[in-house]
Amino acid sequence: MQRSDSSVAELAKAVVERKQVPDMIEKRHGIIINLSSGWGRSAAAEVAPYCASKWAIEGLTRSIAKELPPGLAAIALSPGVVNTDMLTSCFGSSAALYQTTETW
Repeated sequence: MQRSDSSVAELAKAVVERKQVPDMIEKRHGIIINLSSGWGRSAAAEVAPYCASKWAIEGLTRSIAKELPPGLAAIALSPGVVNTDMLTSCFGSSAALYQTTETW
């Protein structure tokens, strides 16, 4: 997935959440789970757009959580370090020390 595609995917999540939340409110239960990253709570050189998109997911998730009624929740999960093309571009051969997306 190219970086521009991942930005579109992040925006799509927000749209889906807004469409799903009314159904969850009606049922009085549900959890919104967004995938984030440790870089959504910190920063790193060479990956500013990625960090910014994950900061956005963290903020969106926290804001939605405050808007939800009792019985509903929103959380951001960080899967840890995963060996992706982006990780290889940042850490070179050291990226091979981490699990791949297939094994995750």
